Amino acid sequence: MAESEKKEEIASEVLTEETLDNIQHVNNPVLDVPAIEKKYLGKPTSYVKSNNAFIFSDGKASVEVKVFADEIIRVRLAPQSSFLDDFSYALKKDLDLHPTSFSLEETDDAYLVKTAVVVCRIQKADFLVVFENVEGKVFNADHKPLHWEENVDFGGYYVYCTKKATADEAFFGLGDKSSNLNLRGRRFSNWNSDTYGFGFNQDPLYKTIPFYIGVTGGDAYGIFFDNTFKTFFDFAAEKNDRTSYWSEGGEMQYYYIHGPQMMDVVKRYHDLTGTHYMPPLWAIGYHQCRWSYYPEANVRDVADQFRKRQIPCDAIYLDIDYMDGYRCFTWNKRYFPDPKKMIADLAANGFKTVVMIDPGIKVDEDYWVFKEGKENRYFCRRGDDYFMEGYVWPGRCQFPDYTNPKVREWWGTLYRGLVEDGVAGVWNDMNEPAVFGRGTFPGDVRHYYEGFRGSHRKAHNIYGMQMVRSTYDGLKKLQRNKRPFTITRAAYAGTQRYSSVWTGDNIATWEHLRIGILQLQRLSVSGLSFCGTDIGGFTGEPDGELYTRWMQFGVFSPFMRVHSAGDTRDREPWSFGPEWEAICKKFIELRYKLLPYIYTAFWRQHKYCEPILRPIALLEQEKASNLQREEEFAFGHNILVSPVLNPGQQSKIVYLPEGDWYYYFDNTIYHGGQELQIDTPLDKMPIFVRAGSVIPEYPVMQYTGEKHIDALRLNIYFGERRQDSDLYIDHGDTFAYEQSVYNEKHFIVEGKKDCLTVMQNQEGLYNERFDTYKIYFIGLPFNVNKIDVDGVSISVLRDEDNMPYFSVEKEFRKLTIA
Repeated sequence: MAESEKKEEIASEVLTEETLDNIQHVNNPVLDVPAIEKKYLGKPTSYVKSNNAFIFSDGKASVEVKVFADEIIRVRLAPQSSFLDDFSYALKKDLDLHPTSFSLEETDDAYLVKTAVVVCRIQKADFLVVFENVEGKVFNADHKPLHWEENVDFGGYYVYCTKKATADEAFFGLGDKSSNLNLRGRRFSNWNSDTYGFGFNQDPLYKTIPFYIGVTGGDAYGIFFDNTFKTFFDFAAEKNDRTSYWSEGGEMQYYYIHGPQMMDVVKRYHDLTGTHYMPPLWAIGYHQCRWSYYPEANVRDVADQFRKRQIPCDAIYLDIDYMDGYRCFTWNKRYFPDPKKMIADLAANGFKTVVMIDPGIKVDEDYWVFKEGKENRYFCRRGDDYFMEGYVWPGRCQFPDYTNPKVREWWGTLYRGLVEDGVAGVWNDMNEPAVFGRGTFPGDVRHYYEGFRGSHRKAHNIYGMQMVRSTYDGLKKLQRNKRPFTITRAAYAGTQRYSSVWTGDNIATWEHLRIGILQLQRLSVSGLSFCGTDIGGFTGEPDGELYTRWMQFGVFSPFMRVHSAGDTRDREPWSFGPEWEAICKKFIELRYKLLPYIYTAFWRQHKYCEPILRPIALLEQEKASNLQREEEFAFGHNILVSPVLNPGQQSKIVYLPEGDWYYYFDNTIYHGGQELQIDTPLDKMPIFVRAGSVIPEYPVMQYTGEKHIDALRLNIYFGERRQDSDLYIDHGDTFAYEQSVYNEKHFIVEGKKDCLTVMQNQEGLYNERFDTYKIYFIGLPFNVNKIDVDGVSISVLRDEDNMPYFSVEKEFRKLTIA
């Protein structure tokens, strides 16, 4: 690390809320930090209205309060009353938010910006900003006025916001953090970092999601601090009565998002930043990866073993060794003499091929990608106008500026050859961006930033996001409007519009299995639901038990992929012996049986902004401040899982939320709202289904789409509470769903002691390929004497395992069993 960088890093550590109070007006020759003067807002003396915004001034500085929706209000600070250009990579382009009404009321002691739901109170005495509901309950309030420090080294300001933290307040979110779900008592920084083998509570990691949820008095709100510079969050760590967030540049710009439910906050955050597009169906199957599968014979052998052993798998990945000298968009013809034929053969056997692409482009005048980038000045440049250069896998490299739309468009076209070869998906790695020996780019690197030019200090945290955006856009065009599959390691808020994510280079330890469970829950409530871990650990050596327990958790990870480093033992499902292979196969088959349920959960994420993984705190918010259960989570609305996290564990304490739950493997019913001891033999994991649910199942397939489904199985779990369930079906690989070419079915289950009623309605233009349902009822508390479907009596049948079921037309409206 260069001396100047070291000073900058040390300075950023001391520039905290408390230490700034201690060092202001003091020159520090050791750190080379110039005199610092903290400046606070004075009393507001005037305001002006501009459309749906009100700008308040203390005579020098200004604060804009802008109403986006009844429940979303943005606050911006301009220390010299000159606001920055209003631009954000995080916000979706088609932002369509409008308040039903808003007004400003002035009282003797405050300005009140009111919507139908929220009141934003600006106090005249001290310029404190307070958010409360229309009944007057305070949800979020300033502890100090907004304040700032001049950044004499780079220009601009360090900007700060300090909020009150109530004694019972709990905090959730913030994306990729390897800590406990409740963030209270911790301080975090956001600076996308290549953190090989990261540990529990290590910070920062690969992604920056400056969004958190606060829960106080049983009610929830959210704060989205949309600032791409290095940002910091202190959740009642330095002082237990306050929470602060600040940045090393840019603007103090945050969105207050009203609840009062955590689910409401998450949905409204998605209203701002967008949701995941629907993935191709194959992308939610099981994926196999390694650094690296080569040569071609090795790839073919792995694929053949999956089919020979009848273990389902949809995708095989090629890491950097498929390239010619690690040059992106090339093939190593010694390892892969005919990649197009290999990929076609794999496709004929049901495998999609996914390849890695990094941002570092080798400096090589004979390399066509480098030549094009150099000739068009597409690579990043430093403050003195030299190209930014650093060493990555190919050696000496230059790096595209993905904040330039022309560069993104060019980058997207570079995938043409890979797509023509049959590549189905792309994996963007090393895009924090990572540079050997120095970590990342120096701060003076310049970026176009959509015309709002800035240094790397401003662009660092969105570099990976814009890379995968260009990958997504390029694949979408080249694959003729088929849904792309992309995955990225680095991300910023809003990346869900372009890509899935994984948690990076983890370790094969039981601790990391637990960390992964925490990370995926947090990513899911922070907008990035399509997330996964490297199952089995990227580095280190798992034994068969750890690998298998991780595989069981992987079934309930939205993105399910095994990945490992080349200097570790093999990580295929059969690598640990027949006993472990049989259990892994059983659980991978479970993943494929549940694909219609999982696909529906993705639809509800896309359309209704619901997180796929849901922590217990989200399910029972009133207990969030005291609830310590982090191992259990819901996958979608109706399935709850509790992965096994310790070696040799034969049972574990599981918390079930309120209501009745069926143990998946034997249909034993348990009453929720309590902790229960559940047996955990090696071939089982605690999995529970909510009473009243309708769980659709596919037959086991070796890959998605392998079998034609004539009749879809529906498992209906009896429950005495009214319960809603959904089933979503579409083409599985096109964007026709955007024109309503889909079928979304809604099931309502109402149970009584002597009968059960199931009602169905549906919407959409897609016609499913199956004609009937095979319906299995589970947990009926009465003997079946009569089954009516839309007024017509039908008979019970038996399947090949002698299990009772009955067959009905898929268009039924009302079904009664008594």
